[in-house]
Amino acid sequence: MLTKAYAAAVIGIGAEPVEIEVHAVASGDPHTRVVGLPDAAVKESTDRVRAALKNSLFKLKPASVTVNLAPADLKKEGPLYDLPIALALLAAGDVIPLPLLDRIPVIGELALSGEVRRVKGVLPIVLTLRNHGFKAVAVPQANADEAALVEGIEVWPVRSLRQAVEYFSGQVRPEPHQIDRDQLFALPADAEDFADIKGQAAARRAIEVAVSGGHNILMIGSPGCGKTMLARRIPSILPPLSVPESLEVTAIHSVAGVLKESLIRARPYRAPHHTISDAGLIGGGTHPTPGEVSLAHCGVLFLDELPEFHRHVLEVMRQPLEDGSVTIARSSGTLTFPSDFMLVAAMNPCPCGFAGDPKRECRCSEPTLRRYRSRLSGPILDRIDLHIDVPSVPFEELSSQQNGESSATIRERVLRVRALQAARYKDFPKIRCNADLPAGKLQKFCPLEPTAEAILRSAMTELGLTARAYTRILRVARTIADMAGSEIIQQPHLFEAIQYRSLDRTLW
Repeated sequence: MLTKAYAAAVIGIGAEPVEIEVHAVASGDPHTRVVGLPDAAVKESTDRVRAALKNSLFKLKPASVTVNLAPADLKKEGPLYDLPIALALLAAGDVIPLPLLDRIPVIGELALSGEVRRVKGVLPIVLTLRNHGFKAVAVPQANADEAALVEGIEVWPVRSLRQAVEYFSGQVRPEPHQIDRDQLFALPADAEDFADIKGQAAARRAIEVAVSGGHNILMIGSPGCGKTMLARRIPSILPPLSVPESLEVTAIHSVAGVLKESLIRARPYRAPHHTISDAGLIGGGTHPTPGEVSLAHCGVLFLDELPEFHRHVLEVMRQPLEDGSVTIARSSGTLTFPSDFMLVAAMNPCPCGFAGDPKRECRCSEPTLRRYRSRLSGPILDRIDLHIDVPSVPFEELSSQQNGESSATIRERVLRVRALQAARYKDFPKIRCNADLPAGKLQKFCPLEPTAEAILRSAMTELGLTARAYTRILRVARTIADMAGSEIIQQPHLFEAIQYRSLDRTLW
């Protein structure tokens, strides 16, 4: 007997529908064979399925069974096909009629007891199934909130194989899972606030400039000066995620298998250790999955102790820093993951950490200093818009009882500046903020007052800046002008933008 069921395969951060055909014949040697490019986890599903059926008190007759996963040229990965295969086997073996099986897709991993376990990639799967015209989908109970984020399709939460049989046989009418979308999309309270930061007025100003325009920033300072504290509080002044951004970020985390809640509402903050591999940072593997740059999409990627990262690991960041996406090519195909993040990096000025410190002496030799600084290539530094010095905080400021400016106050200013940019670039959907401004649009959107142009020409010559640095200086100057409420980039705006690029020339 031939039976059909439907599921889906995750591809990148998207999905494709999969038709599961089960053909059972009573003659011949009893066996179960899975075809259609299954990976090891899918091939092992037959053992899990038979144990789950037995422990759920369903008995299959001995038969020769072929399970075909179509399309046959699409790689099938993971245990999410367990539940649909089990239901299709029951229908093909004439154990129980399941009239809804060929109309309602189903996904889920089976425990040997028959319990249905959560799987990854549910959000993109449900989005795909809805777009292909399906009206309902059965998912593990643990994934129900995530699946219910998709409007226009019913979500049937399933706890066990026996409950799934009750649904698909028509014995029980499932209640579609509902969520409180208003409460779910409400912005969570910030755990860390800029009010906790003592002093560091110049660094706070530079960070506000970076966030207002979506620019990358590098903080250079001695150990304990507060670089990490500053970086951790950057998400608290970023604009809140829009609904489409929230769903996109949630889909990425779901596919990567690191989703800890049904919906990601706060902008991601990722801080990988400096021992990370290039595949861990960019993404990859035999079957590519998102890396840290994609998990930081629409948020912040913080790289502490930047020179301690392997040089080849940093070099592979060139594409995502320029394009906002990363392409991974494997023999099985090419996948593109989004990676539009704000890079925040921190480093010591030298191995001992005290080069340039007015109170502590640097113990590093000149060759050691050169080797340390040569770990960062010019192309990587060129892609970081602001390079700032973060000095040690004096005792008087540390012991002060007065709190600094709060994140809420700073965020209000950031939102005002971002609103100006949104209005300016409303006819250019790919430009969300000043950091996205392409070189061809600089003349139109970054007008300079006459004296400012001469200053920029002189800075380019004296500092030996590249064409990329020229572009990034103008973008930062545009942001500073926006913060001042000026349509034209004036001398003070340009001077401040240039100083954020001049620090690296004094160190490298």
